[in-house]
Formats: sequence, C-alpha cells, structure tokens
Amino acid sequence: MALPLLVGVTIGLVWLVALGVTQLRVVDAARETARALARDEPQGAAVALGRQVAPDGSRFRVEESSGLVRVRVVAEVSGPGGLFAAIPGVEVDAEAVAAQEPS
Repeated sequence: MALPLLVGVTIGLVWLVALGVTQLRVVDAARETARALARDEPQGAAVALGRQVAPDGSRFRVEESSGLVRVRVVAEVSGPGGLFAAIPGVEVDAEAVAAQEPS
C-alpha cells in the first residue's frame, strides 16, 4: 500500500519542480528580452534572445511606451499525466520592465 503512495507523491513532487524551473526560465526570458529592447536592439533580435532562454512554445508580448519597455512571457507546463491526468496544464508567466537607454 505504501509503495504506490510513494510513487504518486514522487511524481507530484517532480511535476512541482518542473513547474518551478519553467517559472525561472520564463522570468529570465522576460528579463533578457526587456534588457535587449532597452539597449535599442531590434524587436526581432531581442525576442530571439529571449527565446533562447524560454521554454519551447512560450509566447512573448512586447509593449513600448513613455521610455519604458514591458515584456510579458507566458509558457504552459503540461500535467504529469498517468494517474495525474486529471490535473490540467498550468500557465506560468513573468513580466519585466526596463527603462530605454538614451541613444
């Protein structure tokens, strides 16, 4: 009886760790993209920099207004599957804001 319970708890904990790692990667991607845009790099190049850090399938939204650059990155973490198939995927997101540097 204890072994299936331990396996279930272990799978759940591994999924939570994957969720945390994905959140960190999304935060880093938003920060990298905002910094690149603040340095006046082209938007395509800045987003490409962020995609190198972000998880596959991440979505980027960039807004520039009144000397600020705002980048929001959203990624989805799939549920663990198996016995936990009822748990839906979770979206994690991060937003970074940077002041545009003078040219």
